[in-house]
Amino acid sequence: MQRIKPEFQSFGAEVRRLRKSAGLNQQRLADLVNVTRSYITQIEAGRTRCRRETALRLDRALKSGTTLVEAWDELLESIKSDKYPEHFASYPKAEQSAIMVRAYEERLVPGLLQTEAYARVLLKDEDALDNRLRRQEILHRDPPPVISIIVDETVLYREVGGPEVMKEQLEHLHELSLTGRVQLQIAPIRYIRNVWGSFHIATRSDHKQVAYAIKAWGGETTTNPDEIAMANETFVILQSEALNVRDTRSLIRKVLDERWA
Repeated sequence: MQRIKPEFQSFGAEVRRLRKSAGLNQQRLADLVNVTRSYITQIEAGRTRCRRETALRLDRALKSGTTLVEAWDELLESIKSDKYPEHFASYPKAEQSAIMVRAYEERLVPGLLQTEAYARVLLKDEDALDNRLRRQEILHRDPPPVISIIVDETVLYREVGGPEVMKEQLEHLHELSLTGRVQLQIAPIRYIRNVWGSFHIATRSDHKQVAYAIKAWGGETTTNPDEIAMANETFVILQSEALNVRDTRSLIRKVLDERWA
């Protein structure tokens, strides 16, 4: 039997308290929030954790201001540190405060650019999914960091979750490229010197850098100056070989129309 987390129980108890104070039964609240009654039952019992968007809708339905969304944020803070793999745990922290984020991905769409449906196929776990989507909040930060991402061309063709998921994902990449929030480039399918795998570099306001390299056994986070220098050099080489932003956008549209339409 799955153990109910006390954080989920506390959140569920607050939902139940506010619902009763509003004079609503579970079915009426479910109707207002556009979910099933059984889902409300599960939330109140602490057997599941709703998405942040659902917490916002619950607040609106219960006229509770920001009570539940604040409780949701506190819940996530209390558990999210346990949800990143140990080798990855320090990189997202650096990423969240970075003034510049650069990444190269050779197999999958980078986490910062994944749609929920694409990420769900890869992660399966709701807590890990929420953490990944929460990382994407830096795309909307004011001022936003400089984000430069290079993706191997094969990623556009590698099916994850089926044609509909891929179509939505590539449309999202195309849209992000148009907004200018991300400088997105595609690396053509060919050998590029010094490129042996995916990696990320976060540059903080003090200009210190943290890099993360994906490896067969999980990955490695580093602040070693020599390793950081190698990652920077490799990224420059990749940029020189990759398509420019406009041509990248055209290629994404071409693959969408020919492969995933």
